[in-house]
Amino acid sequence: MSTRKLGTEQQNLASAELDTKSALEIARIINAEDHKVADAVEKALPQIARAIDAIALAIRNGGRLIYVGAGTSGRLAALDASECPPTFNTDPNTVQYVIAGGATALAAATESSEDSRPMGERDITKRRPGKKDVVVGVAASGRTPYTIAAVEYARKRGSKTVAVVCNPNSELGRTAEIEIVIDVGPEVLSGSTRMKAGTAQKMVLNMLTTGAMARLGYVYGNLMVNVHTRNEKLVERGLGILEQITGVDHQTAVQALKASGNQVGVALIMIRSGLGPFRAQQKLKRVKGNVRKAMQKE
Repeated sequence: MSTRKLGTEQQNLASAELDTKSALEIARIINAEDHKVADAVEKALPQIARAIDAIALAIRNGGRLIYVGAGTSGRLAALDASECPPTFNTDPNTVQYVIAGGATALAAATESSEDSRPMGERDITKRRPGKKDVVVGVAASGRTPYTIAAVEYARKRGSKTVAVVCNPNSELGRTAEIEIVIDVGPEVLSGSTRMKAGTAQKMVLNMLTTGAMARLGYVYGNLMVNVHTRNEKLVERGLGILEQITGVDHQTAVQALKASGNQVGVALIMIRSGLGPFRAQQKLKRVKGNVRKAMQKE
């Protein structure tokens, strides 16, 4: 399909005279279009749920989630991957990203690299995707050669593959086993998929990792029990979580967090079970990091 025929490339009639509008009118137009994003994501929830379960299963079995993308899609994937270790205390290798143009593309446009299928295959090959892994290709158009080639290669190597796209009937969607389509329609600024399409992609990627980590028990309820307590704000957050879940006073929470090596999940197990830090850590390890299971009495 020609790029010009894609829904995300069409002219949006609601913003046709954008350059003649006041600042407030422009903001209102963009806001009105942004309201459509959540509805578009809602239509893809069954496919998103399938992907969440696939990712959780992969990580539980020692596999990885590997994002692949170019341009805005690649940057959003990199953002989501980079936030997983501080939020869920995952190993940096557990959630990875591959972006066309490499690290340089995070801060500067290297858009020509997205047209290269050989580069896509080369870059994913370096990650050695296999049967334990899930590879998620992210592309608003659904036709990015770099991303398609990477997903094709990963699928041939036995990886579970997912496509996150903003146009139906795309090549990337056909290439992957699970196709997540968020059809947001024309952008306020025609073709600028950093806008509604980018917002939709970020929402979906947040769902994939947060959903998978919740399924794995790396959160307790809706609390970040694996948060990295590496600054004053995060220490206070960790202490608040300990106090909220266990009902202990502030000083007890401080002592437990310190004894645990600033690991909130371990401190929770210590308080609930009376175990020392080493045994609490071992208990958590036996249940593969599932905090709720580790807190249950044996």
